[in-house]
Amino acid sequence: MELKDLMRKRPSSRRQLALFFGALLVIAVLIFGIRYLVRARNYESTDDAFIESRIVQVSSKVAGHVLKIHVKDNQPVKQGDLLLEIDPRDFEVRLNQARAALHAAEAKARGAEAGLSLTRAATKGGVEEASSGVDVARSGVEVARAQVTVSRERALQAPAAIVAAQANAKQSQAQIVEAEAEARRAAADVERYKMLFEKDEISRQRLDQAIATSLKAEAQLSASRQRAAATEAQVAEAQASAATAQANVKQSEMQLKQSQARVGEASGRMTEAAAAPQQVEVSRAQAGNAAAEIELARATTEQAELQLSYTRIYAPSDGLVTRKAVEAGTFVQAGQALMAVVQNELWVVANFKETQLDKIRTGQPVEIRVDAFPGKVFNGHVDSIQRGSGARFSMMPPENATGNYVKSCSACLLK
Repeated sequence: MELKDLMRKRPSSRRQLALFFGALLVIAVLIFGIRYLVRARNYESTDDAFIESRIVQVSSKVAGHVLKIHVKDNQPVKQGDLLLEIDPRDFEVRLNQARAALHAAEAKARGAEAGLSLTRAATKGGVEEASSGVDVARSGVEVARAQVTVSRERALQAPAAIVAAQANAKQSQAQIVEAEAEARRAAADVERYKMLFEKDEISRQRLDQAIATSLKAEAQLSASRQRAAATEAQVAEAQASAATAQANVKQSEMQLKQSQARVGEASGRMTEAAAAPQQVEVSRAQAGNAAAEIELARATTEQAELQLSYTRIYAPSDGLVTRKAVEAGTFVQAGQALMAVVQNELWVVANFKETQLDKIRTGQPVEIRVDAFPGKVFNGHVDSIQRGSGARFSMMPPENATGNYVKSCSACLLK
């Protein structure tokens, strides 16, 4: 009976054991199912994600041969580190030329300022000299007229003519002294203007005017001496005969005409002196033009200095050098890409389906897993959500009937 009872109880134990394991399986399925449902309801995840960073392209601003490269691919650099050098010799020559042009413009401006000052001084003196010359010439006319009267009276009255001739002789001597002084002054002006002309501070016209004035003064001196000799001859002739007195009348009349001519010359010089303000304006315009040339030369020099500085290319930011596409000796063009600097700041760009974006918000915590670091979990947060799908920003965006909206996030805890 006991063996039979045992045989009867064995199938019942098997059923109980099967029921026990079945219950455990159901409980496990319920536990994991509930956890999955809870996570699926409160979490979103995607495998369509990649790491992104800012990439700064490094290019040349000038054309030239690469002289030296100071970095290699994947080398870390700091902002301001020297990356490469372009041959600077051509740019140094241009800078030297620009600086030389600047110095020449400054020298020209100084000469223009000196010419303006000289023109002002010469203008003032020229007006005064011309005015006094007119007065002297008019006085000469009066003297010549008096000489004509005296000569006529001498012709009528020989003794009176002798006395007048003696007076004329004394006056002629005074004129000689005046003419000698004028000749010395004109000669001194010529020497001084020659020195200024050699320094390029006056024009050739000004020097020619000074030479002409000197020659005229010499002629006047010679004429004064001739007049003195003539008056002495007149004294002798007056003493000799009345016929000589008649000749003196004619000579006096000639002197009157010469004096009148001098008045015309003095008036012409006065008119020339009256044009002095225009000469001052011309000199002032030349000085202004020289100042403008200085500004242009200075700007050219600054541009040449800037071009020379572009021959040394520095790192625009911290990061790693990548995609280096240049070697020493290569000729590069302006704007040509030479390498890239990948910045150290990293972030994850994750693409989600439209149905996953309902509860994703900026600032939510994120768990990030990278295949390169198995088992490692990085904590982050949602920084922003892109306003547009990746397909929308592609080169040839699709134009289908389905809606493509925001597809950018990571595995987010939904609140």
